[in-house]
Amino acid sequence: MPLVGGGGSPNVAGGSFTGGSKSLDVIGDFAYAYNQVSSDALQSPTNTLFFTTGNYTFIGEWTACGTVNKDGVSGTGGIDQFYLKLNSSTVMSLKTDTGEEDQPQNLTVPILIPPFTKVEVLAACTVNNANWLVSNTLIGRIYA
Repeated sequence: MPLVGGGGSPNVAGGSFTGGSKSLDVIGDFAYAYNQVSSDALQSPTNTLFFTTGNYTFIGEWTACGTVNKDGVSGTGGIDQFYLKLNSSTVMSLKTDTGEEDQPQNLTVPILIPPFTKVEVLAACTVNNANWLVSNTLIGRIYA
């Protein structure tokens, strides 16, 4: 299936990964967005992904990963909230908890995003430390 629309930075040739960003990257029939932000930048709901889809439907998964210490193992953690907005309407919210052993530290849910849709993913965190990171991803296929 040919690519008929573009995400944030279409990569139809299948070039190498250049790092996380707020946009959706498109490679042939596949699309992805990877993002990781330090928790000190997420003390209130803050955009971690932000883009508008092209002339295609995105079908895939959204994964939200709670706060982790980039400097190694820690006995503490935080509570993180994630919000998925389509055209400025919140359609899904997720909550992770890396401080409690019996709570989910990451969540993956299926999603479908229609063509020409403004997509925003916001995150907020209880940890206020640049060494602690929060991440979320979108991975899926695009259909014309």
